[in-house]
Amino acid sequence: MFAADGAPPAEHRLELGGAGCVGTGPTGSSVAQDADAGRAAILLGRPRWHHAEVAADGRDHGHAAAALRRYAAVGERILEELQGSFALVLIDLRAGTALLAVDRTGIERLCFARVGPLLVFSTSARAVAAHPGVRAGLSRQALFEYLYCHMVPSPDTVFEGIEKLLPAQRLVATADRAAREFYWSLQFASDTRADEQDQERTFRQLLRQSVERQLDHVPAGAFLSGGTDSSTVTGMLGEISGQAPRTFSIGFDAEGFDELDYARITARHFGADATEFYVTPEHVAEALPLIASAYDEPFGNASAVPTYFCARIAREHGITAMLAGDGGDEFFGGNVRYAKQGIFEHYQAVPYTLRRVLEPLVFGFPFGSALLPVRKAQSYIRQATVPLPDRLETYNFLSRDALADIFEPEFIAGIDTERPLALMREAYFRAGSHKPVDRMMRLDHKVTLADNDLRKVSRMCEAAGVEVRFPFLDEDLIAFSGTLSVRQKVSGARLRVFFKQALRDFLPGETITKSKHGFGLPFGLWLAADGPLRSQAVAALDSLARRGIIRPDYLRKLWREHSSGHASYYGVMIWVLTQLELWLQRNGGPADH
Repeated sequence: MFAADGAPPAEHRLELGGAGCVGTGPTGSSVAQDADAGRAAILLGRPRWHHAEVAADGRDHGHAAAALRRYAAVGERILEELQGSFALVLIDLRAGTALLAVDRTGIERLCFARVGPLLVFSTSARAVAAHPGVRAGLSRQALFEYLYCHMVPSPDTVFEGIEKLLPAQRLVATADRAAREFYWSLQFASDTRADEQDQERTFRQLLRQSVERQLDHVPAGAFLSGGTDSSTVTGMLGEISGQAPRTFSIGFDAEGFDELDYARITARHFGADATEFYVTPEHVAEALPLIASAYDEPFGNASAVPTYFCARIAREHGITAMLAGDGGDEFFGGNVRYAKQGIFEHYQAVPYTLRRVLEPLVFGFPFGSALLPVRKAQSYIRQATVPLPDRLETYNFLSRDALADIFEPEFIAGIDTERPLALMREAYFRAGSHKPVDRMMRLDHKVTLADNDLRKVSRMCEAAGVEVRFPFLDEDLIAFSGTLSVRQKVSGARLRVFFKQALRDFLPGETITKSKHGFGLPFGLWLAADGPLRSQAVAALDSLARRGIIRPDYLRKLWREHSSGHASYYGVMIWVLTQLELWLQRNGGPADH
């Protein structure tokens, strides 16, 4: 708790508990106080300032001290000027308020809990839960959300009564109230035509600037998967540094999962000093407990494994900062579902009177389920009649079976099974655009990027001892993405239309034309073979079956389906459940044993 002369009387005072959030991890931290004004500030991350004089103040005296002085001048409007990656805590004891905020894209993180007048905050939900004034237990609701989303979506955390801020969100707390609001949102352009040559020049300049801003005196390398984003970052890194860019790539000895050929194409094209590493089932077995311990909440994205080993190899080669390509898809139209959902959206434009005639004909067609064209038409209509964003989850694993067949009755009782979708709808409809592509990108900014990919990459890099930086999340580059029309992002089946056009003479041709792949892990395939990996998963699911969360017969069904020729598909859920059990073993949980 902070104290200063002139603070409000005790009965009106906001009590503050910082749960060990300063000085943790590889990102920078800065702390300052102004005893005369009764203010203190904590600023984590890699902040930048809009005004040159404030930036100079930050360089000379620390960013937290600069924040205190700027807050004295402009108050909460400080967040309009603060850029880069940051988590800010600013305490004004005389006013009896605390301001918490995170950056626009959610690179940094803040969790908090209110217990009466006490406000406890940290970058870690686990640290807040352990605070003596909080002592929070696990949330059954959040455990359900984890199994639905494969992570706990913000603002929820896995601990009861503890929340986390969303990207570009601030919390202003006093002794008797706490209000959250967004201080920034991406502005989308109208579909008026712009000079594309001017746009391309601007884009190339901003892209170069965004990479340049992430470079300093420390040895830097780049994740290289061979995709559009990592290849772009690699090329810009070499161009700016004037040296062979140092790249690190992961391969898998499994058909359909290895992309090293594309990474090699990029490395040759830009003359990279490339390092490759093949992940094996033994490496995955090694990483399973490490991942469960590293995260403060259950985290089920299996690509954390290759991310960790890629970062670890980079650290062993003397790299201390890694540039990652995350964000390009979410702001420039690169996810396959943007094009796929456009096909279903056409049906939404069909007049209702025509649909009333069409649907009975299609679904009532004699022997329709036996005829491929009719069966496809039925499937199309079923999906198309589900509105966005709910349609994105029609393939969710928890939709395949009745929830009563998956969960134990006592666990599922009282759970709001609609909350994951409600959180998605809130993000989808909050977009400053009525167009489905823009709205899906806004949803992905929150769910795919901030809740998932940034947590994956940041935490695994931290575990490996390197810092990660995200050039595509530069504010100026993001603002530029908002000036592009929908057709410049997604046009029919074409993704990232403008992006690829603007970089057609920069990237290898094979990179421009390759299909979207991802950073997957062949866990399901490898799980089929006896060995340490399978033994760990079997033991974890056997233990999970005794916790009163998942029905044992459902777990047995998963194993049967996995062995029936659908190893990759069912392997995803086995991974998610295995990570849940390993995390619960380290953090306590229902029916802990």
